[in-house]
Amino acid sequence: MKELSKSGDLRVDLADAFDASPNPYVLLTPDLRIAGLNQAYLDATASTRETTIGRDLFAAFNSGPGEDAPENVRQVKASLERARDTRQRDHLAMVRFSIARAQTDGATAFEDRVWSATHTPILDDAGEVVFLLQHTVDITELQQLRESRRGETDELDSMGGAVLGRARAVQADNQRLSDERNQLTDMFMQAPGFVTLLTGPTHIFQMHNAAYAQLIGHRDIAGKPIRDALPELAGQGYYEFLDNVYTTGEPYEGRASRVQLQRTPDAPLETVYLDFICQPIRDAAGAVTGIFVQGHDVTNNVVAAERQKLMIDELNHRVKNTLATVQSIAMQTARSHDDPRTFAESFQARLLALSHTHDLLTRSHWEGALLLDILQHETDAHGAHRVTLNGPRIELEPAAALSLGMIFHELATNAAKYGALSAPDGRVMVDWSVADLTDRRLTVSWHEIDGPVVTPPERRGFGSRLIERNVRHDLAGDVELDYAPQGFRAEFSIPLDRDRTS
Repeated sequence: MKELSKSGDLRVDLADAFDASPNPYVLLTPDLRIAGLNQAYLDATASTRETTIGRDLFAAFNSGPGEDAPENVRQVKASLERARDTRQRDHLAMVRFSIARAQTDGATAFEDRVWSATHTPILDDAGEVVFLLQHTVDITELQQLRESRRGETDELDSMGGAVLGRARAVQADNQRLSDERNQLTDMFMQAPGFVTLLTGPTHIFQMHNAAYAQLIGHRDIAGKPIRDALPELAGQGYYEFLDNVYTTGEPYEGRASRVQLQRTPDAPLETVYLDFICQPIRDAAGAVTGIFVQGHDVTNNVVAAERQKLMIDELNHRVKNTLATVQSIAMQTARSHDDPRTFAESFQARLLALSHTHDLLTRSHWEGALLLDILQHETDAHGAHRVTLNGPRIELEPAAALSLGMIFHELATNAAKYGALSAPDGRVMVDWSVADLTDRRLTVSWHEIDGPVVTPPERRGFGSRLIERNVRHDLAGDVELDYAPQGFRAEFSIPLDRDRTS
């Protein structure tokens, strides 16, 4: 603070000088509340400190009920906000603003007055606005005199009128510039992509729009360097390329750039992908003073592309596995059938079994299939009343579903040709259970009863080889085939929670 005298209490000196000034002054907080008024301001507005201190400026002085009152208030408020936001003095060459005055009968009436106002921001040592000083001059009589002598060429018109004319022109230009600035600000804030403006070598946030606020979890970043505002970016390379843009003046573009951000307070880091460009901002001399950042959150696009690639890779893998399975079925079936007709029948039946399981998996988007559904698919054709299915609900992964579908098809086909289902009263009982819930293992028992007497085969056919190979190789399980005279029995167990790649 500047000294007014070398002795005495400085605060008293400043207060006395403020109050003794013949010019009206009011001191406002940044949110436009009245912090202090001098006597000249109280006299000009016919008000008291008791009724104004601490109040919102436009609650204390609202320009009355007239049609022009809202516009009068808007002009003054806009000027104050410009001074506060730009940290620069702002002028209103002429503004109409009515003042409430008490009448002799005790009523209150609003008197139209014309003012010239200057709004000056008062900054602290850190450069932040702590107060706004409004200095007003009542120019009502000058304006009335000029209007009463409109059209006459005299000293008033050539001097005072010219001054007022130039003042109005300056105010009109300021209003036009303010409107243009507001339009640009609105465009900035409403941009569909994220936008932010960084200034200085430490990249201080000056402005950012709603999309950027959403991206970073609506944190308070205004006026903060990026290293303080977004500390989680450390080690991710973003500080460094901003430093490079500021130092070299060369723009930087990122495509599907991976970044980890804390989207909500105290939450873990979340991975997002961004398309963006950082453009240097230069002053009149060409020196870089800041960086303009604009971009889009493309996380959904990147995730969708990765998912599509994964699905294509998975499809290719499944097609190859299916073709290999078909090739194996064809070769094994051909070895067991010399007659082309019987080969075609067996081969077609096995392909249909494979197709049925594919249908089940397709319905679940290849997330898996129920063991019961697979069994019913393969046994319903032989009569549901002849096959008893008993066990808990088990969801199988795609690879296990395909293998078990082929196994149950072979078991059902053999039962229909040679086993219990080939006799009128024969039946099949299928029981399954799961043991060790921490490392689940599925046990399945296929038991045929009341069929013809069973004799062990003289040689291992395709069906038994497929069952044993699928259980032991594809499913990493154990299998036992028992050709007891009273009825064929197949027992096998497989792990349900092992990692599968097919």
